[in-house]
Amino acid sequence: MGIVRKIKKIVEKAAERRKRSKNAAKKTVLSKKTAQRPLKHGRKLLVKEKIQEEALNILETTVEKTKFSTPEPKRIRQIVHELPGGYGKDKIVLQLRDPWWLYSFWEVTGGAYERLKQQLKGLFFSAKRVLRVYDVSQVNFNGKNAHRYFDIEVNTEAQSWYIDTGGPGRWWCVDYGLRLVTGEFITIVRSNVVQTPLDGPSWETDEEWMIPEEMFGRLYGMGFGVGQSSPVGKAWQERVKKALFSGVLSSPGITSGASPVKKKGKSRSFWLVVDCELIVYGATEPDATVYVQGKKIKLRPDGTFTMRYGLPDGKQVIPVKAISSDNEEERTITPIVTRETK
Repeated sequence: MGIVRKIKKIVEKAAERRKRSKNAAKKTVLSKKTAQRPLKHGRKLLVKEKIQEEALNILETTVEKTKFSTPEPKRIRQIVHELPGGYGKDKIVLQLRDPWWLYSFWEVTGGAYERLKQQLKGLFFSAKRVLRVYDVSQVNFNGKNAHRYFDIEVNTEAQSWYIDTGGPGRWWCVDYGLRLVTGEFITIVRSNVVQTPLDGPSWETDEEWMIPEEMFGRLYGMGFGVGQSSPVGKAWQERVKKALFSGVLSSPGITSGASPVKKKGKSRSFWLVVDCELIVYGATEPDATVYVQGKKIKLRPDGTFTMRYGLPDGKQVIPVKAISSDNEEERTITPIVTRETK
């Protein structure tokens, strides 16, 4: 019996050890699982942090490159438009360069030349291409009443030309055309009219301004005049002299009829003086001879002249005649002026 009990105890102990070992094994597995779970989670966290750090480094690198780099500007595509060789119109334009020189450019279409070929036949091929430059100072130019003209031969390919006029302060017009062997000139196109400026101070001395009487007397005194060419210069000076010393001075040259108001004595508190004048001016060849109302006048070096007349009531006829230096040409222009004072 004692042996059976001992064997039973041994079996029970073995069973208990086996049970304990199983329980211990279960605990070990559970502890391993529990330990492995945070390890896997930690690995995930490490990977995520590493990715974030790499992304941050890439971002910082990109920012640094952008900060210190000079990006190339965007290239804008440029479309080059060339000016056409012509516009299909028969035209000539005249422009100023300075007081002595003009610049002209022109276009003549093939159709215009074809019409001239049919019209002139064989004369067309022997004709010269010519710029005819007209001096049209102070005239309403109609193609025949220019003061003078000169020709410049140009080649057939030319489409522009510089023109030396040698005449500052004058009006000019240019024709482009053909000069035939017979001497006839055929105009193809006619330019606009331009005026070359003066190459010095203006010779216009007839302009007057309203100034205080005492200043007028002090500045101009008895030297107030209208130039040596005026036949009434002395008379006008005497008139101004009389006005200055008498204390009554109207305002000559003011076309509105206004006059400065000057205080007089008690017996004359208000007064008005109105008068009119006539200014005749013109231009011709410097070596020409000019007569105004039958009297020979003196020209300025550039061929211009200015005269000043008193203008009484009634009709004034002032013929102006110019004769060329060789006495071959003569021109007469007659201004007629009427004054009526009411």
